[in-house]
Amino acid sequence: MMKKRVIALTGAGISAESGLKTFRDANGLWEGHDVMEVASPSGFARNPELVLDFYNQRRRQLLQVQPNAAHKALVALEEYYEVHIITQNVDDLHERAGSSNVLHLHGELLKARSTGPGSEPFHWAKDICWGDRCERGHQLRPHIVWFGEEVPLMPEAARLTSEADILIIVGTSMQVYPAAGLVHYAPDDTPIYFVDPKPSVSERDFRNLEIYAESAVSGVPKILDALADR
Repeated sequence: MMKKRVIALTGAGISAESGLKTFRDANGLWEGHDVMEVASPSGFARNPELVLDFYNQRRRQLLQVQPNAAHKALVALEEYYEVHIITQNVDDLHERAGSSNVLHLHGELLKARSTGPGSEPFHWAKDICWGDRCERGHQLRPHIVWFGEEVPLMPEAARLTSEADILIIVGTSMQVYPAAGLVHYAPDDTPIYFVDPKPSVSERDFRNLEIYAESAVSGVPKILDALADR
């Protein structure tokens, strides 16, 4: 029998519980910087060394944390379902936990690419420094989708979501577009499980919505138990 398809949309909240800082504070600053200073093409053009240092710090921190119970519960779900992760996160915690199918909407922190044309990303786990260049002589940059840049994997994410038998949303407010629009691609009768300590939606917003108003490490294992029983 073909397994039903579970699509899990994940955001910063699931990684925060591994000790990975979301680095956006209450007033919208990222580690004291305006987002456009450290996460935009214009910011990189103005001060590339600042941008590279910002992501170097993120990369170092990532290498010191581990997947948590929420990441592992999504892996365990693969015993019963075909599971695809669509994440807004740039960390590799889903992969380290053992998830088979992970789509990174906003890029990957442990990859770099050239600033030259036609560049393909490649694994890079150390600092990227000003002066690190590709074989064609172009400066390297993090493989991150910055504000103002196209999100190239959105069509694939939309296609996957449109084929969901079950949708799980965890660690994201679903308020940041274009990723927030993915939920609307799910078929009307698809059950939706939403895990967030402070839910931004209610049962009135979507049909077949079940809310777990709790942390990812608490809520996702409960969803695993419920879906395994089904």
